[in-house]
Amino acid sequence: MLPVLQIGPLALQTPGLMYLLGLWFGLSFAEKFAPKRGLTVDKLYNLVFTGLMAGILGARLGYVFLYPEAFLAAPLSLFSLNPGLLDPFSGFAAALLASLVYGRRQKLEFWATLDALTPLLAVFMIGVALAHIASGEAFGAATSLPWGIDLWGAKRHPTQFYELAGAIIILVALGLRSKDTSAPQGTLFLTLIALTAGTRLFLEAFRGDSALLLGGIRAAQLVAWLALAAALWGYERISHQLPKNPIPSDEADQRITRKTD
Repeated sequence: MLPVLQIGPLALQTPGLMYLLGLWFGLSFAEKFAPKRGLTVDKLYNLVFTGLMAGILGARLGYVFLYPEAFLAAPLSLFSLNPGLLDPFSGFAAALLASLVYGRRQKLEFWATLDALTPLLAVFMIGVALAHIASGEAFGAATSLPWGIDLWGAKRHPTQFYELAGAIIILVALGLRSKDTSAPQGTLFLTLIALTAGTRLFLEAFRGDSALLLGGIRAAQLVAWLALAAALWGYERISHQLPKNPIPSDEADQRITRKTD
């Protein structure tokens, strides 16, 4: 694990670097895909920037609300770049709200926009896995299997590498799924949610740092089951819609030719 990358006098927080690279590469992928879903590049970047800034601000304010004593003694910590001083749930809620407001004002189509953002989210998940590898977070339970890794004083499942493999497989599966131009809008995004939830259910069986609820239920698995149920429900809803994604003109011509023959 490599939490800090030392380059001369400069010390880089490697997990943060992985997040930034995931965001950058994800935007590069989404930039090429978004116009096919009716989202211009400018609106894509504005939407992501709005959600990102709101998420960071909301995450920091949420952490201040939960742990005010940490900032009363050192008020300047409010402007710290330490990602450990962020509350992820508050950040997610703030980013979601800001993105919804921006999308409504710009009159963006809901499902088409989510499909346009799917490549970004899929690539960013790879960045998250690499960040966990660098930091040693999201570590696995103790194991005697030969591919276990020595971490935090024990031989453990390399769950960070399981997570990386799962994220890469999801990205490849989405690339194949995106070639189906006849699928209703929202299908690509719901596929991402379903595959991510299924991967999380698998990974949690090997995690050694999972948050537990009453009865020993893993919180992440409960969220994953709910996300999977929501994705399947969404599939059921959009499956009754007529395909709204545009069919390439050459493919349309081929269909017309076959009909006339």
